[in-house]
Amino acid sequence: MSTAVVIVVIIAIIAIAFALWMYFQKEKTRRLRGKFGSEYDRVVQQERGNARRAEAVLEGRQKRVSKLNLRTLSREECDRFAAEWRRVQEQFVDDPRASVANADALVNQALQARGYPMGDFAQRSADISVEHPQVVENYRMAHDIAERDKRGQATTEELRRAMQHYRNLFEHVLDAHVVQYEEVHR
Repeated sequence: MSTAVVIVVIIAIIAIAFALWMYFQKEKTRRLRGKFGSEYDRVVQQERGNARRAEAVLEGRQKRVSKLNLRTLSREECDRFAAEWRRVQEQFVDDPRASVANADALVNQALQARGYPMGDFAQRSADISVEHPQVVENYRMAHDIAERDKRGQATTEELRRAMQHYRNLFEHVLDAHVVQYEEVHR
């Protein structure tokens, strides 16, 4: 075999290896975008546009959450949490601030019952993004409003939106609607 043929074969092998690497990278990006949705874009932005670093962060989240002992709540637990949610929601009319604080605490109780660690908020929201990427932003917005309200900086309208965000997350965590059927038809 001549030197030219060996060089062409080596170049072909390198080109094929590069093409395969590119294909697998695009496939990984497609898979992560499909799983995380807008959370993917948020993490890319957080990583200053570096998609590879963002993907490493998201894969790290998946690995961390796969080691957690997450569980589905029993029907009785779901019913108890849903009843408590309705009580917290009814409280909003008389005391919006207390209602939002109680909603925040109740969501955290439900997450803890599911097996999520109750460390700092940033880690908890990152963990939630793995199973509930479509509502993790609701959690962040509601929590931000609750934190601003603790400093007296949230309006009643913002508190109402926080309750909506918490309810959306709460329903995903419980995997059940928390509004009773008869309430919808009033």
